[in-house]
Amino acid sequence: MRRRPLARPVVRPAGAPLLRGALVGGVAYAAGRSAAKASRREQDQEQAIADLQYQQASQAPPRTAPVAPPPQAPAAPPSGGQAAGGLTEQLAQLGELARQGVLTPEEFAVAKARLLGG
Repeated sequence: MRRRPLARPVVRPAGAPLLRGALVGGVAYAAGRSAAKASRREQDQEQAIADLQYQQASQAPPRTAPVAPPPQAPAAPPSGGQAAGGLTEQLAQLGELARQGVLTPEEFAVAKARLLGG
């Protein structure tokens, strides 16, 4: 008869469960700390945004309906001796006032017609 060799039992170190527990606990602690940092960072950002909004609201003038300046009277029609350069300048000024919104398109058309003598 042949004898079978005795199977050696697997021997685990006595500290393995303790090391495994420490490893799992350490990872969980690190993950929790990371989540807490992210949460704190988000709270800080929200607080900073709220502070900026408060500062802007307190510095902004009260909102009222914009008051349009009174329409300017169109320039006087050119006299007979006025050079063509003066007429061009006046038309350019009227065009600029219309672009800025000071004159409505109708007011611009009337003023242009007066300048051109029509």
